[in-house]
Amino acid sequence: MSSGLRGQRVVVGIYLIIVAFTGVAGYMTATVVGEIDPPRLLFLIELPPTPIGLAVFGAGTIGLVLGVLLVAVTVVSDRFDDADPGDNEPSTPSSEPSTEPAAPSDESTEATNESTDTANGPTDTTDDPTTAE
Repeated sequence: MSSGLRGQRVVVGIYLIIVAFTGVAGYMTATVVGEIDPPRLLFLIELPPTPIGLAVFGAGTIGLVLGVLLVAVTVVSDRFDDADPGDNEPSTPSSEPSTEPAAPSDESTEATNESTDTANGPTDTTDDPTTAE
């Protein structure tokens, strides 16, 4: 069993819990509140303002909205998931590899390079007044 299938089961389980919760919340709302205007499911179907009617309205509305989003995410992830497990390389091949060495990104590295260059090479200036012309 792949980890993707287990992940899908978790997401579907959370989806069902949320839909059930909104159904229970709709039922409880109708039992507590006295006068409720009749809700319209999808702005078309008028439901009775009873506990069952509000439970259907809550579960149906959230189920439809989250269901559409869940299907959209599933379709997009199936279509564009091109990474293999354990693959650390990018999915698109890069252009020709660079043969130039990387430039130092730290100022302390540049200062170290300058000090080693001056220590290894001859100097043009002298501080000795006797050798100056």
